[in-house]
Amino acid sequence: MINHLKSYLYLLLLCLPTAVVAQDMPVVIPLWPNGAPGFESRRNEPEQAKDYWVKNIHNPSLTVFTPPAGKANGAAIVVCPGGGHRLLVFTAEGIEPAKYLSDLGVTVFVLKYRLGRDTLSPYKIDVHAKQDGYRAMRLVRSKATEYGLDTNRIGMMGFSAGGEVVDMVAYGPERGDQNAPDPVDRLNARPNFLIQIYPGPLYIPDVLPADAPPIFLLAANDDPCCSLSVVKLLERYREAKIPVEMHLYAQGNHGFNMGNRSKLKSINTWPQRMADWLADNNYLTPVKRERRKVLH
Repeated sequence: MINHLKSYLYLLLLCLPTAVVAQDMPVVIPLWPNGAPGFESRRNEPEQAKDYWVKNIHNPSLTVFTPPAGKANGAAIVVCPGGGHRLLVFTAEGIEPAKYLSDLGVTVFVLKYRLGRDTLSPYKIDVHAKQDGYRAMRLVRSKATEYGLDTNRIGMMGFSAGGEVVDMVAYGPERGDQNAPDPVDRLNARPNFLIQIYPGPLYIPDVLPADAPPIFLLAANDDPCCSLSVVKLLERYREAKIPVEMHLYAQGNHGFNMGNRSKLKSINTWPQRMADWLADNNYLTPVKRERRKVLH
């Protein structure tokens, strides 16, 4: 009897860590249940991942990071990691910002979009990555009830090449096809706000649409790639008289992610500027529901 009890306890201890890990594993939602349109046959091809990156993405998806218990405020952000459309910097520009934002009460959806410059890629940036961005926003809106989201506080955040995906979605004309057979495709894909961290130079419009979302911009002045992008976007926003906040640091170069690996104090603390902007613009403030009077 004692030996049987010892064996049982041993097996229980072996199972406990697995159970704990399983609870902490984020949910992954494919953008399309049967695979991306036109590429359904490739949905089961495995992704390639090593160290900080992921590539060979044929079944685009959203990885969900929910806030700690009791902290959710109804805001949501779709995060688009960078990587030059060759790979996704999934750890430092996906998981890390997701954890930071979820601790602020935001429900975060990290997008794995298809890569137009991956090896032997059949995809085009302005077609398939764009399609994934649109679908991601619509899919999140379709799950507002499931995740307790305020559909007026769903934003997008992009790093580098991911910022180009954000630009294509945020400034594009598509508002949902009311005749689409898939109900998700009937929803509005326009983000309510944008966060662009050293966004890439492609797809910045010459003139912003009148309903362009408010934006938070941040980059380093010595970034040879993308400091000009935030300056251009600042100019476009000022011309359109749409709310914009920009932080241009003297140093930092490109790809400093969430700043925690930099030796520069200003870069170390940049996420606090983003948190301040989100708070100041009430994106972190739950909508107060009117209490109905109960008649006795």
